[in-house]
Amino acid sequence: MKIRLNFLDKETQYKLFGLLVKIAFHIKKHFYDCKVINYPKNLNGCLFALWHSRQCGVYGIPEREKLHCLISRSRDGEIIATAAESLGIKTVRGSQRKGGAQASLEILDVLKEGNNVAITIDGPLGPKEVVKKGIVEIAKLSGMPIVPFAWYNPGKGFIKLKTWDEFCFPLACKKLCMLCGEPIYVSNDADENAIENIRQKVENTLKSLQKELENNFWEYYRNGKTTDEISREIKNNTGK
Repeated sequence: MKIRLNFLDKETQYKLFGLLVKIAFHIKKHFYDCKVINYPKNLNGCLFALWHSRQCGVYGIPEREKLHCLISRSRDGEIIATAAESLGIKTVRGSQRKGGAQASLEILDVLKEGNNVAITIDGPLGPKEVVKKGIVEIAKLSGMPIVPFAWYNPGKGFIKLKTWDEFCFPLACKKLCMLCGEPIYVSNDADENAIENIRQKVENTLKSLQKELENNFWEYYRNGKTTDEISREIKNNTGK
């Protein structure tokens, strides 16, 4: 979906949209209620894998102070980065097209420090819901697992935009649920065939998680814990 304000130059438009997204998220955080299922509490760093259309879900990931998001250097990415950083989420800028090598090195450094990194594995331009192998290669080099996750709300306020990925935004809903998959590890001697098999496994797992969450949303929502509750539990258990 493209929005044009012809009386403003492009640079001003993107800055304005970034500000509006930032304001919207700061308002929503006071009404936002995300329940989390199967969050991996005992990992010292991981790679969260999510669809490009579900990237708003990073706000529901616990331990936000440890979270970094890989965001492209495009102008659209600038809007998303502005919103993420305003909410205390750190960013790594780059994609396969621009700054990919530097971004990969930065991600490896972030993971070494015990932090988590969220990656939209079919972005920035698709094809939709086809996992690129970059996340598998980073998992191989870092030794950190890939954790697929889905994020959903069944209400009409959970809108889909007319973009290549059918970007989802929780415009008028506050009850959301995030479902994590089991950690997927990649051996440091994995060859191209093994990398392709794991890439396919991540893709199939994400599709399965999304369907499972959509079919069982209210059960998971009733039984899940909030992002803040899980973060507090982890801090109490680790003494940090």
